[in-house]
Amino acid sequence: MIYLDNAATSFPKPEGVYVAMDRFARTTLANPGRAGHKMALAAEHALDDGRHRLNRFVNGIAPERVIFTLNGTDSLNMAMKGILKPGDHVVTTDQEHNSVSRPLVSLEEQGIIGLTRVPADAGGTVDPAAVEAAITPATRMVVATHAGNVMGTIQPIAEYGAICRKFEHILFLVDAAQTAGVVPIDVQAMHIDLLAFPGHKGLYGPTGTGVLYVGPRANLKPWREGGTGGDSSTPTQPKVMPYHLEGGTPNVLGVVGMIAGLNFVEERGVDAIRAHEVELTKRLHEQLLPHGFEFFGHTNWRKRVGTLSFRHAVLAAPELGGILDQAFDIAVRPGLHCAPYAHRANTSFPEGLVRVSPGAFNTTADIDAIAAALTEIVSGE
Repeated sequence: MIYLDNAATSFPKPEGVYVAMDRFARTTLANPGRAGHKMALAAEHALDDGRHRLNRFVNGIAPERVIFTLNGTDSLNMAMKGILKPGDHVVTTDQEHNSVSRPLVSLEEQGIIGLTRVPADAGGTVDPAAVEAAITPATRMVVATHAGNVMGTIQPIAEYGAICRKFEHILFLVDAAQTAGVVPIDVQAMHIDLLAFPGHKGLYGPTGTGVLYVGPRANLKPWREGGTGGDSSTPTQPKVMPYHLEGGTPNVLGVVGMIAGLNFVEERGVDAIRAHEVELTKRLHEQLLPHGFEFFGHTNWRKRVGTLSFRHAVLAAPELGGILDQAFDIAVRPGLHCAPYAHRANTSFPEGLVRVSPGAFNTTADIDAIAAALTEIVSGE
């Protein structure tokens, strides 16, 4: 199998991820903070080490503000539903994943919030001036993806963040699902109040892992309430971070794998990983361009992550993806990519597009193979 669906989840994982998780599962997989024995203390240390590493990775102000979650969706729900109250207004974009769109639409339909969705241009960029123009006196939050999962456009989030800081009451939430581990993120320089991302994509960790960084301007109510190990006496969730937002036993095994993936990312280098992925998508674009494919997103590759979405008049995206899988053993992602507003905006709804997203372990040979396969499919040879 040639795997080219890394925007959904990265595969394979670095060898160090498999080794670290196997070793931890066999020797140290106790309940962190719930007992004083050596295994429990070692498990708690693994979580503490992970917080320090991730806080440094995004230039946060304190490791206790790194919250471990179930996935990126969990992080986003925790951020939005932990802040928004009746009468609040939210500004978002038409490039968002359903992990952002569905909770916001649900809150809007319940009459809890007002919602404004700012459109992107043809290349997928949302103008900061349009974001600022959408702000009202009731705006409590601006929510934006760092890079879209359809067209791969990197948004000017530092400019959005600077706009939000003009207003004491507006928090800035960033969905970094497509950029954490691929594009440098500095929550302080970019004025990010809440940063959400999964561990299983650009950080090369296992599924079932996620992170929410909570900046000092954000005061969230708990998304889940329950045991915290270190504090069993208070009748409600402890106020101290990170336990205020981490009810229940954390996925310590997953965190160990995620930090092993972070080791790989930092050793390889975020910029080097992105450069490799973008070069592979450029190579595919160049090979397919003469064969009638229609591409979406910026032609300026400096404004993109390594994601290429396209369609062809001969076959709809689901059919192209199915043939690649069944006849050529190549894994891609056809369809709407959990981002229906982006597809409506670029006229690819409801069939969607074929998305090819190489990762750190893909090669030029992989790209040449899918290019040859797609050319064969659409030419009928």
